[in-house]
Amino acid sequence: MFSSKGVRYILVATFFFALMNVGVKYLSHIPAYEVVFFRAFVSLVVCYLLVRREGLNPWGNNKPLLILRGLAGTAALTMYFYTLQHMPLASAATIQYLSPIFTIIIAGILLHESAKPIQWLFFLASFAGVLCIKGFDARVTPTELIIGVSAAICSALAYNFIRKLKGQDHPLVVVFYFPLVTVPIIGSYTLIHWVTPEPSDWIVLALIGLTTTVAQIYMTKAYQLERASNVSNYNYLGVVLALLIGFFAFGESIGFLGLGGIALITLSVFMSSRYRAVSDEQRQ
Repeated sequence: MFSSKGVRYILVATFFFALMNVGVKYLSHIPAYEVVFFRAFVSLVVCYLLVRREGLNPWGNNKPLLILRGLAGTAALTMYFYTLQHMPLASAATIQYLSPIFTIIIAGILLHESAKPIQWLFFLASFAGVLCIKGFDARVTPTELIIGVSAAICSALAYNFIRKLKGQDHPLVVVFYFPLVTVPIIGSYTLIHWVTPEPSDWIVLALIGLTTTVAQIYMTKAYQLERASNVSNYNYLGVVLALLIGFFAFGESIGFLGLGGIALITLSVFMSSRYRAVSDEQRQ
């Protein structure tokens, strides 16, 4: 099922993104923009060291597209962190996982990689599983919903820019441009509206930066190895991880709809993977 290297990469990325969600939610007493800044600053340092170790040109080749990827990622991250801190965790994660749907729509426009009708069925089934897990949450305000959907759209744009950069720039350079754009944009605002973290918060901030850097690297590799329609569906597993982490770490209960959603998402991912594998074999 997970024989593809690109699929394995997106699974690793999904796991580390789930850890990031927990850290951001824990730091709800710190403004979202400040968490974004520290996340980006840690990533900037780590990515620069990795780029230099590999002997790569940190400025890349397709600079306009790299900057666009950075801008889209910055907007998505800032809005998503805001929803994580102002909504219930499950609600914020659910809305963010609309991004695979937007990814496929945008990929058809930018990359001419339209999904097959059967793949749309798998995507819709996955999203139905998300709705089963989450259900309707009346605590989400219209403004928060708009911000959450906008974050998902910006994430989808970033994913497609990553895919479009395939063969033009190394994955580490693509990841490096994300914090390279984020730090000066968010950093200036953070310095003006500074909120001093508690001593224990510094550890969590550092871990958020490290986990998201790992996630970004593996996500970038996945989208440069595979078609967007082949890997984006696996993002839905992040909702399953969030549900399981909530259950085992925080004692949150899982109802019948939640268990049904887990089964539906798992089945959809399995069927999508099998369809891709059969299609690849037929093309060979």
